Amino acid sequence: MKYIIKGGNRLSGKVRVSGAKNSALKIMAASIMSKGRTLLKNVPIIDDVLTMAEVLELLGARINLDRTGNCIEINPDNIKSFEAPYELVRKMRASILVAGPLLSRFGEVKVAIPGGCNIGSRQIDMHLKGFEQMGADSITEHGYVYIKAKNPDSKGQKKRLKGSAINLDFPSRGATENILMAASLASGTTIIHNAAKEPETSDLARYLIKCGADISGVDSDCLVINGVDELKGCEYEIMPDSIEAGTFIVAAALCGKKVEVQDAIWDNMGIFCNKLADAGVNITNIDNESVIVRKTRALFKNVHISTLPFPGFPTDLQPIISVFLSLVPGVSVITENVFENRFMYVDELNRMGTNIKIDGHHAVITGVPKLSGAPVSATDLRAGAALVLAGLVAEGITEISDIHHIMRGYENFDKKLRELGADIIKTD
Repeated sequence: MKYIIKGGNRLSGKVRVSGAKNSALKIMAASIMSKGRTLLKNVPIIDDVLTMAEVLELLGARINLDRTGNCIEINPDNIKSFEAPYELVRKMRASILVAGPLLSRFGEVKVAIPGGCNIGSRQIDMHLKGFEQMGADSITEHGYVYIKAKNPDSKGQKKRLKGSAINLDFPSRGATENILMAASLASGTTIIHNAAKEPETSDLARYLIKCGADISGVDSDCLVINGVDELKGCEYEIMPDSIEAGTFIVAAALCGKKVEVQDAIWDNMGIFCNKLADAGVNITNIDNESVIVRKTRALFKNVHISTLPFPGFPTDLQPIISVFLSLVPGVSVITENVFENRFMYVDELNRMGTNIKIDGHHAVITGVPKLSGAPVSATDLRAGAALVLAGLVAEGITEISDIHHIMRGYENFDKKLRELGADIIKTD
């Protein structure tokens, strides 16, 4: 499939942000540990969510997906398998997050080494190290990781993880979340130092608490988890997606008259919004629930950006803001500190007329007067979204191939843009 975009249209109106991909996937995985039905609301109907639903069904869960209502009902009671196979896990790196729940439920898990966007190694070493500190052994061979707890539970029926103090080398979101889930049903107390503080990680913690987990320190870099004997399913609403919100905010800054991005939580992306304001974007926070971007007559100003774990500038919005900076006079610099291959999109953007040069983990962006439509290819999820934004502001026609990457993470992306006035169609 492809997107074909005729650039130059002005955007105006309102757009509502979908539920957060990076929250929904983790909470779907966490439902494995709960007894009885979990009902998740505000779930984005995107390819990654459908893949996670397939993973859970293959394990034995009963899934009822309401596409029109953006709800998914999960009943994990019949899960018998603790193996997540390669044919599904290869599609999405987030599949590795079934490891913690399955390990805590069965005392062992076999999961394929994950695939997904090719933007960096994202090694699972910290996940495994955390499990090992909680009393598990792990073996990696033939493309699979096999992890098994060593400590018998109080009833002697299975092996159970044991609480431990864990110091993460880096505030990895994936490692924090996998250890957090595993620790919720472990015996004793687990303390995660240098934990990730991303809003999606906090959303996962709040879901677990609603299921009966004993977790304190939510929103901080030190999580304390007192293991409980069981969790029970609940109803829970997924938080809005800050990366999607940021994408529409940049689209509005590039070619908007007045655009209101609803369910855009300023507190979850404050440094991003403040950087845009520093660059001269007319951006307003409305009650921490919406962001309004208005056309400005002032010249935009160049800025320097460094990506960092939350509350720093989000790496997922780095390709998005690069499109904006490409049209800002002067020289801007983006320093990428999270993923080593995050600049793969640059060659495609340069085909459209940007002037971006890569120097190690720095992108040096010299502003140009305009972009020109061209045939380009999405190399990963956020790179694809960046190309869409470039197409919206470019002169002429832009044809974007490999949009399956984009469909992994954006719900009805082309439809929402058309409703704002964009000329974009999806073709087979």
